[in-house]
Amino acid sequence: MEALSTKGQLDMARNVHDMGSINKMREAIASGDKDVLQEAAQQFEAIFVQMMLKSMRKAQDALADEDSPFNSQQVKFYRDMHDQQLATDLTSGGGLGLADVIVKQLGQNEDSYVPASVIRSDGNLSSLNRSRVETVNHAQDIALTSRSIRSQSAQKDAMFESPEHFVESLMPVAEKVAAKFGIDPKAMISQAAVETGWGKFVIHTADGKSSHNLFGIKANNGWQGEQAIVDTLEFNNGIPQKQKAAFRSYSSIEDAMEDYGRFITSQPRYSQAVENASDATKYTQSLQDAGYATDPEYANKIMAVYHSERLNTSLPK
Repeated sequence: MEALSTKGQLDMARNVHDMGSINKMREAIASGDKDVLQEAAQQFEAIFVQMMLKSMRKAQDALADEDSPFNSQQVKFYRDMHDQQLATDLTSGGGLGLADVIVKQLGQNEDSYVPASVIRSDGNLSSLNRSRVETVNHAQDIALTSRSIRSQSAQKDAMFESPEHFVESLMPVAEKVAAKFGIDPKAMISQAAVETGWGKFVIHTADGKSSHNLFGIKANNGWQGEQAIVDTLEFNNGIPQKQKAAFRSYSSIEDAMEDYGRFITSQPRYSQAVENASDATKYTQSLQDAGYATDPEYANKIMAVYHSERLNTSLPK
């Protein structure tokens, strides 16, 4: 008789407007009656379906004729009542399957099914993101250290005594290379100053030898020369991120500048920069637009050095 009474209460609870029966179902759930778990799950699924129907109705109302008698507040009131009951009836016969998922998670009657408590603990997004970042970094380390260079010893050290020494050493070579490739030598020096901090942070290889890499050119798959792997700062959507990257290594300043000239003039994506080589402002902006660096202020930094007193007073008279 008690089972029949419970079943009758559940059948009545499918009428969403019978608040007394719904309250009795809540009391049965609170008492730990497992027989009502399926019905409670169906009620939850009905609420979900009801929300979808409500969203659909809102989209319909936006296009409805305000003067239509079928668009009055009274019609909408009874329409919403009908949608609530429709959602309950639709989910009582299997519905979307959401009720079955809820029963399996909350009931924990199947060993092969993941409990709801475990799923909720997996919702720790910060933990998941941290795990993903650690996995990516580990894979990156393996890929980089698989090359013939020991990346852990590579570092950035000073190559010049002062900014004046930096300019004096580079300008004669820059003028020679610039004349060959049609680039402004002063723009080259300014870019090298930004990339290396006026020569204070030049990449050195594992054995302590300078890479002479003055322009931050990375060692791609087509590079056959020596390379050094160091930590670098890249910008992703304007946010700086520390990464490991392989950079080209040269035997001299001349080789570094020659490679820079070939690199800029041979890459199709820098064709706009080559066309604007006579105008330092347009040249540096074209380099940034083509993706030479990820720093959103890259061109502005180069031009700040280009017009700086430090550079202009250090130029040979």
